[in-house]
Amino acid sequence: MTTENMTTATEQNSLLNDNHSNLSNKLMLTVDKLNIATTSGTVLVDKLTYELRQGQTLAIVGESGSGKSIASLALLGLLPDSLTVTGKVQLADTVGMTTLPIANDRTRNAALRDVRGQRIGMVFQEPMTALNPLHTVAKQIAESLRLIGVSKNQWHEKSIALLNDVNITDPTDKLNRYPHELSGGQRQRVMIAMALAQQPDILIADEPTTALDVTLQHEILALLDNLKRQHDMAMILISHDLNLVRRYSDEVIVMRQGQTIEQGRTAAVFSQPKAEYTRSLIKQDFGQALNFSNDDKIQQSTVLQVSNLHVQFPIEKSLFGGTKRWFEAVKDVDMSLQKGQALGIVGESGSGKTTIALALSQLLSNQARVSGQVVVNNQDIAALSKRDLRTFRSQIQMVFQDPFASINPRMTVMEIVEEGLLVQGVVKVARQQAVMNSLATVHLPLEFAQRYPHELSGGQRQRVALARALIMQPSLLILDEPTSALDSTTQVTVVNLLREIQEKLQISYVFISHDLKVVRALCQQIIVLKEGKCIEFGRTEDVFNNPQHPYAKQLFQASVI
Repeated sequence: MTTENMTTATEQNSLLNDNHSNLSNKLMLTVDKLNIATTSGTVLVDKLTYELRQGQTLAIVGESGSGKSIASLALLGLLPDSLTVTGKVQLADTVGMTTLPIANDRTRNAALRDVRGQRIGMVFQEPMTALNPLHTVAKQIAESLRLIGVSKNQWHEKSIALLNDVNITDPTDKLNRYPHELSGGQRQRVMIAMALAQQPDILIADEPTTALDVTLQHEILALLDNLKRQHDMAMILISHDLNLVRRYSDEVIVMRQGQTIEQGRTAAVFSQPKAEYTRSLIKQDFGQALNFSNDDKIQQSTVLQVSNLHVQFPIEKSLFGGTKRWFEAVKDVDMSLQKGQALGIVGESGSGKTTIALALSQLLSNQARVSGQVVVNNQDIAALSKRDLRTFRSQIQMVFQDPFASINPRMTVMEIVEEGLLVQGVVKVARQQAVMNSLATVHLPLEFAQRYPHELSGGQRQRVALARALIMQPSLLILDEPTSALDSTTQVTVVNLLREIQEKLQISYVFISHDLKVVRALCQQIIVLKEGKCIEFGRTEDVFNNPQHPYAKQLFQASVI
């Protein structure tokens, strides 16, 4: 898509938004000088003020810790009692505007009970966490319907209608499934259906696309926009990606460390941003991938060679305990990776990206059926005994998507980073020195060694996870969505750090991501997956500039919208 076409599309979207906003000017919500502070006096949100009208979408954008999420949770009284909330919040009703009790007191919960869900609905950031893993989709949607008095004999019909509204295919089948049996996009749609069940006037969508691939991100945001119009709601869209919300909002507020940095019409903020911080969020410069084209020595050394990789998971057991049916998650994938280079793996949710990562690192469950050959540093890892594999693992390390879930919250940074060396029997003095060196490599202060994970930001926790992997001095580092949970400025910092480590230590990366800008900035080669198959493979710039497969074309086009 050319810059001219993109500009035209943006102008058209802005015009559509302007026209739609003019259709209904009914004031739905006012927030006046909202302040949120800790007991120690630290201000988390400072005098946030805005108005929200029917049919309008307000985007609140900012990096992690900017206060955007807690400012919206305060409207529903969902903040802990340890935080002090002041200011004035008014919500439209049949007779005018009613003031909501947002301050922490005994009457707040009772007064807001009828507001939560019924007047203001919320779609939370991580549906896998927000949905109950023990209950089916049908039971969870029925709970929302029961709260507004829908009779039991109508639950099934209403649930089907809601799933149809959010474009879920085969809704009858999906009602009987549990959250873990759905893809990321399907779980997010179920969350939206649950929020719509109570027919709210205002919908708060808190980072609704964080863990989704680029095509699904636009699908979900377009879906929310259409549903807002169909149900004549107003919407608050919370995101750390300013460019992503560009075409889906009418007004935008840019926040940083609790402060409102910039506020106004979306089109005006993008065309003439006043704050340098806003300009940096719009530009989001990840830099360029390292160029190894003239380094023959590096090109000749192969770290990873994968041939005919297949991975299957059991989906139906026979009467006597054997497996009756298998699901083929990865189908006949080949790849190779040279020393010091990075290979990007991209594709939609459920395409097999993470399954490949787990197969390369030998972390799949015993139930999975894996065939094909994975050779690391000329060693076929399938041929290793359990004992030899334990030793060989130091050469293959993995950094997971969610650093808070993948590191032990009860251990200090020192204990987390040194754990691998401890298993190998390295003496204490050598371990501690190695930890200090590893923390220095990822640019963390040495005093962080005594901190716990909850005392760190998201970007700092990801650096700890990276330091834990690097301390083993691997030749192959597998990174599974390491930037997806981070805000845009932290993403840029982490990508620059990874590029620096790649150049300094000559480590090879297998980099899995749904963010194509990040992949382009870091990887020399790229694989595009769809339904477990490799549909496109080649030099990153060649694939980006001239994709051959229709799905690859669609994927890369979505990344520049």
